[in-house]
Amino acid sequence: MRVDTTYRSNAPELMDDFEMEGEVLRDALDKIASINRLLGGNRLSLEGVEMLLQGLAKTRVIRIVDMGCGNGDMLRTLSGYASRNGWTFELIGIDANRFTVTHASALSRNYPDISYLCTDIFQEVLTADSYDIILCTLTLHHFKDDDITWLLQQFKSAAKLGFVINDLQRSSIAYYLFKALCFVFRLNHMSREDGLVSILRGFKKNDLVRFSKRIDSKNYIIRWKWAFRYQWIVKRS
Repeated sequence: MRVDTTYRSNAPELMDDFEMEGEVLRDALDKIASINRLLGGNRLSLEGVEMLLQGLAKTRVIRIVDMGCGNGDMLRTLSGYASRNGWTFELIGIDANRFTVTHASALSRNYPDISYLCTDIFQEVLTADSYDIILCTLTLHHFKDDDITWLLQQFKSAAKLGFVINDLQRSSIAYYLFKALCFVFRLNHMSREDGLVSILRGFKKNDLVRFSKRIDSKNYIIRWKWAFRYQWIVKRS
């Protein structure tokens, strides 16, 4: 029977357990980062950052936080971009899983512009204008609609320039293609199961438009991108 993607799934993911640790989690984090990089996912977030930086002087220090940073691959990508293009970034990764943060820190030990904080993003106090840019890459789909609305309201207040969401399209085609991808990349059980659930917890464009209205945001862009992603850039008015 064809998978139904009419509504967002509320099914839990194994990775939602913040106490999880060990080699299976490490392998899953690194495989997710590798696939995201290969399919152009990091580029989508970077494009959003570039758009929000337009017109700014490179003498300014730009403070960027990645909510749900995983193994820190996106932050290391941003660090490299800053070095190549004459920017000075202060990069912060936030994740609720201590094992994940420890792993990300180890991978980023040669990146002095990156730091990490282990905390639940719903408990992190986001004061007004506390960051220049907030990134949320493959993280927003983990939450239910009401929690997403609350979180986006915090992002809107805390980000001086705006925020960039890079997340999955909820699509039956993506669901079945991911099943094939599992064999190509030899994903472990957790990565396979969580990946399929993630797609069913992903978004359609109308979902993102609805969230934009809920937080009273009018200055935004939503674009479908390969591979079955939405790039959602919200600029602070």
